[in-house]
Amino acid sequence: MVIGVLALQGDFREHASMARFLGVEVRLVRLPEEVGLVDGLIIPGGESTTMGKLMVKYGVDRAIVDRFNAGKLAIYGTCAGMIVLARDIEGSQAQPHLGLLDVTVQRNAFGRQKESSEEDLEVQGLDTPLHVLFIRAPVIVRTGSSVEVLARVTQGPVYVQQGRLLASSFHPELGSDTRVHEHFLRLAEQSSNQEV
Repeated sequence: MVIGVLALQGDFREHASMARFLGVEVRLVRLPEEVGLVDGLIIPGGESTTMGKLMVKYGVDRAIVDRFNAGKLAIYGTCAGMIVLARDIEGSQAQPHLGLLDVTVQRNAFGRQKESSEEDLEVQGLDTPLHVLFIRAPVIVRTGSSVEVLARVTQGPVYVQQGRLLASSFHPELGSDTRVHEHFLRLAEQSSNQEV
């Protein structure tokens, strides 16, 4: 199994390190043809507008959507990656995004950089709370019927799953808890097994 990390912009190195720590092969993805070489793709945090524009410029957006729609890819988006995955972005319809995850997100819902925070989050399926970091994080303001909410805060859902799609407002790659990445690796493994 090979995990790709979209490496056009953002904190892709931290995700790559976490996945390598968990013992999987990691490939940094920058070009459309590289999307076809991975079983799972992590879209990192960063600046979602810039990331979206670069995806369009290099044609990576189409490659991701095509591979996902063919049933051959699991995707995990964190923070800006959640925005890029979302079907709708509140107040920002022109921003390039993939539109795969049936949610509407509100950008920077937790405030500016100085309002970044840490908290212990109760997550469905986990026995103990997950310590998470929110940095200019989005929040989900609408979920489609096929979207499962795994964790929420007062502002709304912050961790969701829709089949082979996983998304979080927070940054698990900046901590030492590997459980979110382990969850994603299981999704990618299932996707890889279906391909055979």
